[in-house]
Amino acid sequence: MTTLPKTLMSRSLSAVLLLVLGLAAMVASANPGSAGRKPYTPERGQPGKDVMWIPTPQGLIDRMLEMGKVTSRDRLYDLGAGDGIIPITAARRFGTTGVGIEYNPQMAEFARSKVAEAGVADKVRIITGDIFKEDFTKATVITMYLLPDLNLRLRPMLLKMRPGTRLATNSFTMGDWEPDQVISANSSGFGGSTGYFWIVPAQVGGEWNFDGMDNQTRVRVNITQKYQKIGGTITIGDKTQPLLDPRVEGAEVQFRYLAQSSGQLQVVKATFTDAGTLKGQVGPYSSNGFEARRIGN
Repeated sequence: MTTLPKTLMSRSLSAVLLLVLGLAAMVASANPGSAGRKPYTPERGQPGKDVMWIPTPQGLIDRMLEMGKVTSRDRLYDLGAGDGIIPITAARRFGTTGVGIEYNPQMAEFARSKVAEAGVADKVRIITGDIFKEDFTKATVITMYLLPDLNLRLRPMLLKMRPGTRLATNSFTMGDWEPDQVISANSSGFGGSTGYFWIVPAQVGGEWNFDGMDNQTRVRVNITQKYQKIGGTITIGDKTQPLLDPRVEGAEVQFRYLAQSSGQLQVVKATFTDAGTLKGQVGPYSSNGFEARRIGN
């Protein structure tokens, strides 16, 4: 075993120390201001792009997800995700796959840290992006806490979503698109909280050919629509009558009419298909099935 002289050993240690200090200086110069920097923590009321950050109370989050009947089969998008608590809650409670879209890079990074801390990184992804530019068309559930003018800007995009897509907002509505349900929740420290819930309706307005119904070769159904509210008439042969109790929920359409052949009320139930047709049946018997097509398409 060779022993170095004390003088040589001291010089070697000094060289190593200088090298370490030099590397530390290089790191500090490459990351100015990193020394002593506090971890980013969002503050209630802090300004952002078009909004300020106010966290959604946990009680309302739970009610929004329950109202939306969220499951592990859903894909949830949170528009303006903030700290990511909504998709995190959905993943932890229901096993839901979620994506949060957040414009503020610091907030998005903070949300990612919360996702990792909650142990749901395999379920939740946070995107740094603009909700008006990112693609969220694959969502089955959408949650939002945005100001009314932003809701109205998003409304045309939301109405083009797949029929049956569920929407839940905190505090603000969609203008004259009335909610299907109002969500109320008690939240400690903030009093009662209110949210709103919609199901995107199929766009079924127009004139439809229902040939074959009621033992007739010529049946026309004219549907008027404003969001999830529909009305209209049915013409069998040369006789027209109003649709009775018409409604649309997601892709499902239903109405009643008075059959000419029997004089009895008949119930029509149909599903709006990906092909743009209405496929269903009259009454309880599958032998009365039909596939209606919109006239002019």
